[in-house]
Amino acid sequence: MTRRTILKGLAAAPFAAAAGSLMPTVAEAATIDGSQFSLTSRSANGYGEFADLTAGLATKLTKVDATTVIADTNRSATHLTSAPSTVEAFSTGFAWDSGDQTVDYWIPQGVTTSADAYGNGLYPAGGTKRVVLVSWYFESDPDGNGTDEYALDKGLRLTFVDYTTSTKPTYRHVLLVEPVTTDAGGYSFNPIRKHAGGIMWYGNLLYVVDTYKGLRVFDLNTLFKVATAEVDVCGLHTDGLYYGYGYQYVLPQSYAYDNAGTYLRYTAVGLDRTSTPDSLVVSEYSKSGAVDYTDGTFNGTGPGTTTPKVVRWNLDYTNRQLASLTASEAVTVAQEKIQGVVSCNSKHYLAASDGPSTKGSLRTFTSGASTATTVCDLAVGCEDLSFHSSGASGWAYSESVIWNLSEYVGKRYVYAVHADGS
Repeated sequence: MTRRTILKGLAAAPFAAAAGSLMPTVAEAATIDGSQFSLTSRSANGYGEFADLTAGLATKLTKVDATTVIADTNRSATHLTSAPSTVEAFSTGFAWDSGDQTVDYWIPQGVTTSADAYGNGLYPAGGTKRVVLVSWYFESDPDGNGTDEYALDKGLRLTFVDYTTSTKPTYRHVLLVEPVTTDAGGYSFNPIRKHAGGIMWYGNLLYVVDTYKGLRVFDLNTLFKVATAEVDVCGLHTDGLYYGYGYQYVLPQSYAYDNAGTYLRYTAVGLDRTSTPDSLVVSEYSKSGAVDYTDGTFNGTGPGTTTPKVVRWNLDYTNRQLASLTASEAVTVAQEKIQGVVSCNSKHYLAASDGPSTKGSLRTFTSGASTATTVCDLAVGCEDLSFHSSGASGWAYSESVIWNLSEYVGKRYVYAVHADGS
């Protein structure tokens, strides 16, 4: 069963609501014990320490950082001059080129920007670039009929979008990989066949949700340039060269946080710079108000409440890692089909989807409150969220905005809306 098939099965579950509506109109919310949600940190996989494996690759390949990729974009996006699709409160955005707009096996999911990475919105620290990152997963069965149209699952890719000149955005895709060794002991890497439903950029680190497991972490100071001739090969090939399914650059995993407490479905992740200290929040997707913990092998001690949750962990800005492995806050919210989350202290924003033909919605609620309200309409197939403060001095809009993106073929946009819905 493919990742798309699993999600379609969740979405197809029956619910009691008027056709075309985003249910429920009122979302109930309550504060619960956050300490039941915990993570363990992990610096290695079954092949060795991530740092050692990456160091080994560095002896074989040219190491670069994200600034090199951003300076080496090879595709052009189209600047949006008006709101796309069903979007309200539109501020800015872009559409992919024709190839990425129509490809059916790469599905866009997560979004984050350099306004997450650094408070002034510019990358790198002390730099001048305004950058948007988007994650995509490979879908081998795009039509969901149970038969794979594409035999080779190429895992995850990440798109670096140079948005410094917003009227002429350019971008490049790179492949996300996990460093490994071959049977013969050589350094190599494998594709990461996950969903990547949400991403968060914080300093030099990129956090990627792993639905059943927790969080994967990637260091944007460490990418590798690889050969491109073999589009169906990933890692060390028999010819002695390294490939990344035709992509010029690969980004290897550098760390992980594995769920260790009560089960949590890691659907989306967002940064909160308004909290003290900075923090990240994770949200859960549910099919009809009850989170499913039976469709995969979850890390942790077992399920708790099945009401969807928003769970917060504090961050350490000095090293960009978690400050504590125990969650500092957890709230439940009876909202179906949550695809994205960002928070501003006790105020939480949710992206709620409603299938391939009905508009999505940006909703908000306060920790412990009893209701959530709609801020504005989002695009059909809305996904992840990223908050962009008006206080980002190097990349400021007249008011704070929230970035979102949409996933369906022919309806793919990356855009920001006014956080207050105006």
